Amino acid sequence: MDTIDPSARDRADMERLIAGHDATLNDLMERHAKPVFHFLCRMLGNEDDANDLAQETFVRVFKSRGSFRAEQKFSTWLFTIAANLARNHFRWRTRHPNISLDAQNPETEQSLGSTLPANNPAPNEQALTAERAKAVRLAVSKLPEDLREAMVLCEWEERSVAEAAAILETTPKAVESRLYRARQILRARLKGWL
Repeated sequence: MDTIDPSARDRADMERLIAGHDATLNDLMERHAKPVFHFLCRMLGNEDDANDLAQETFVRVFKSRGSFRAEQKFSTWLFTIAANLARNHFRWRTRHPNISLDAQNPETEQSLGSTLPANNPAPNEQALTAERAKAVRLAVSKLPEDLREAMVLCEWEERSVAEAAAILETTPKAVESRLYRARQILRARLKGWL
C-alpha cells in the first residue's frame, strides 16, 4: 500500500488546482472539510455559521489558489483562511447583535425566553456532563478573541504551537503566552466545575 505524506499530497493537489484541474478541490475538501468545520464550530459556537464559513473557506481556497506557495504547509494556509473568516464574522456579529432571550416584549411584557417551552431534564449524569460541557464552551466563547483562537487551535484542534502561530500570524512565544492566560482565566471561571 502506497503511503504518501499528507503535506506532500496537499501540495501536489494544490499544484494541480493551480494548473487548472478544478476537480482537485474535491480531494482537498474531502480530507480537510471536517477539521475546518470542527475548528469553526468551536470558534463560533454555532454549527450553521460554522458550516457556512467552512464552505466559504474552500471558496476562498479556490479563488486564492494562485497565492498558495508550495513551501508552506497547506493545512496552515487553510486554517489561516478559516481563522480570518471567523474574525470577520465576529466583527460582523458585533455590529449586528442577536436579540436577547431576556429582552422584554413591550406588548406582552414577557421575555422571549419565558415564552419558550422548558426542556425536560435528562438523567442526572447526562445533565451534569451537558452542563459542564456548556459551561466550558461558554467560558471559552467569552475569552478575548486572541486567547480563544490559541485555545481552540492548540487544545481542541490539537495543532502544535508553531502551527497555531503560523495560522494566527504571530510567534510561538505569543501563542504560548495566550494559552497560559486563557488557561488562567478558564480555571478562575470554571473553578466550580473542577
